[in-house]
Amino acid sequence: MNAHGYEAGRLNLPFVGISTFGKSPLALDWDRIEADVAIMGAPYDFGTQWRSGARFGPRAIREASTLFSFGHAGAYDHEDDVTYLPAGQVRMVDIGDADIVHTDTIKSHANIEHGVRKMLAAGALPVVLGGDHSINIPCIAAFSGQEPIHVVQVDAHLDFVDERHGVRFGHGSPLRRAAEKPYVTGLTQIGIRNVSSTAREGYEDARRMGSDILSVRQFRKLGVEQVLARIPAGKRYYVTIDIDGFDPSIAPGTGTPSHGGFLYYEILELLAGLAKRGPVVGIDLVEVAPDYDHTGTTAILAAQVLLNFIGRIMHQRSLRP
Repeated sequence: MNAHGYEAGRLNLPFVGISTFGKSPLALDWDRIEADVAIMGAPYDFGTQWRSGARFGPRAIREASTLFSFGHAGAYDHEDDVTYLPAGQVRMVDIGDADIVHTDTIKSHANIEHGVRKMLAAGALPVVLGGDHSINIPCIAAFSGQEPIHVVQVDAHLDFVDERHGVRFGHGSPLRRAAEKPYVTGLTQIGIRNVSSTAREGYEDARRMGSDILSVRQFRKLGVEQVLARIPAGKRYYVTIDIDGFDPSIAPGTGTPSHGGFLYYEILELLAGLAKRGPVVGIDLVEVAPDYDHTGTTAILAAQVLLNFIGRIMHQRSLRP
């Protein structure tokens, strides 16, 4: 204690300082990443087909994440009786953003892939903040040369378009591009509903290429445990979360909102169960477009989901031999 009776060191309240993700240290030298978890922004939204604005998603999510950055002793969950992300036990860094070259999809995607490869080379769990959903394409590409992965998607849209007017790398195509990779052993696509980004033949192709597709209503009818049982056990999981998988009543700040979506605990329980089922080796969260939600609720939801998911992943890692 100091003379005023306060604990030594800075209080560092959420509204103070630089908005890195969770107030984690900056690590801008990508050849010297020393961390268990690395956060990278991918502020790219040239793949959108309607409302743009997800280029500002990484900034919004980072700022929102400071709400949960008291973190001197981690986050205690009384229901689980676990302290997640305990201070000094999980090394998390923010490596900044991939460089985006305006109008140049190929170069921008290459820069995102480069960043994910650097995180993987450092042995850190890559967590990428989008950006539109096309940023998943370079994220998955970065796993070439790694052990096989199973992709779990939370989304309102199937995103399985092969080509639309010559465009193969927009935000309607990432799961199609993932399914084509020889190291992607299967896909679980959850939350798909209503007017989708993919025609009927896309659904047929997805199932033929190894996808299990569930709507929100099917998810609720089965329940979380039965949904988890459909996901192959013991695989290495890559998780891609489109914020429009959530209902727009809690996540209006997105380019293509779709009513009938998930609520918070449905997805938290799914992600917590997945972390128990096998190792999660990569995450992206996409399509937060903050200008459509001046309350900031959508970005807060994104930050809360990510920090809780990361906490559960790292806790399960600590329990495994």
